[in-house]
Amino acid sequence: MYVSVRDRPGADPAGERGSRLPRVGATVVLLGVVSLLTDVSSEMVAAVLPVYLTAELGLGVLAYGLVDGLYQGASALVRIFGGYLGDRSHRPKWVATAGYALSAASRLAMLPAHGLGAVTAVVTADRLGKGLRTAPRDALIADASDPRTLGRSFGVHRTLDTIGAAAGPLVAFSLLWFLPGSYSAVFVASFAFAVLGVAVMVLFVPDRRRPTAALPVRRVLRELTGPRLRRPLIAAGVLGLFTIGDGFVYLSLQDRDQFAASYFPLLFVGTNVAYLALAIPLGRLADRVGRARVFVGGHLALLVAYLVAAAPLGGLGGTATALVLLGTFYAATDGVLAALVSRRVTSDARGSGIAAAQTVVVIARFAGALAFGSLWQLLGRQAALCLLAGLLMTGVVMAAWLLSGRDRPDPVAVPGSDAAAEEQR
Repeated sequence: MYVSVRDRPGADPAGERGSRLPRVGATVVLLGVVSLLTDVSSEMVAAVLPVYLTAELGLGVLAYGLVDGLYQGASALVRIFGGYLGDRSHRPKWVATAGYALSAASRLAMLPAHGLGAVTAVVTADRLGKGLRTAPRDALIADASDPRTLGRSFGVHRTLDTIGAAAGPLVAFSLLWFLPGSYSAVFVASFAFAVLGVAVMVLFVPDRRRPTAALPVRRVLRELTGPRLRRPLIAAGVLGLFTIGDGFVYLSLQDRDQFAASYFPLLFVGTNVAYLALAIPLGRLADRVGRARVFVGGHLALLVAYLVAAAPLGGLGGTATALVLLGTFYAATDGVLAALVSRRVTSDARGSGIAAAQTVVVIARFAGALAFGSLWQLLGRQAALCLLAGLLMTGVVMAAWLLSGRDRPDPVAVPGSDAAAEEQR
């Protein structure tokens, strides 16, 4: 994995450049541990949420579409604010910490939430916390990484993150297995893991950003609307519009194969295991062959996952194939998009640039979730998924055109070189 938890004393940067790429640093690993604990917490809730809403609370698929849309899109309200606040204050660690703390508090708030309004309010609070923390955290990762290995650094972080995402549903499954129907136990245990994540963030993660002059809003807007970022943002938005939440795919698999609701959380585990296995390899592949190419290719895997979930023939093989394809999609897109965008803005606006891309994606997915919930109601499961796959194919072609030529390799920023000067501008 090439992970180093501290810098080697006496290391020669020039010699390391000549021999091999530098290792992933301590900040990336620590942030990965924070994300691991937080994802155990969040995925415990996410794994039971679809069946909790539809079976326990008696809400329909359209209502779940609204909640899933909020789950996907509510964070868009504060993502750019979180990224900009981290850039302007030069304290991205504490901006991210506030987001982690808000999400942790929302876990306990699920206990008294039994109606659609209460559940949507709690989900919105959780997603606002995620929106506030994500861009400052990714900016910390980018700042602590060598430009040549950004894909690998984000891959290492996402791998640790995904270990937590895989463990969360297993914990939820175990609790429901021994305490059938005890969703309150899931929410309390989720809160405990979230508090541990906040503790690691506060006590161990350094605030690495170097202080510079205050970043004016006009400068940020110029960066976000500039030609270097415009096409990647449009491509991410187009693809996000035809990307629905995993819960819809899992509900489709459950509806087709009629397996017990208690096994539902294991679907999340399957996806996360595939993501775990592929995050670092696909991150390294993106560094070698181009981040835009891997990003678009990941959406082709998602397209095939939709078709497999829509197929009339089910069984263990079809379910496993759909889960592996979903994991491949996330491994090829999540950290890769952040790595792609972070090199297309200047270092002092990096958090804002990453936040802009993430905001575009979540707004598009919010709209897509609402639309797909309606399509399922009108057309049925199979027809809605097939239509979505066709629309996604159109989006893939458009995104490939928009991102054509965006895969130039990053220059090595040797002090005193033109590349280093460009990095400082």
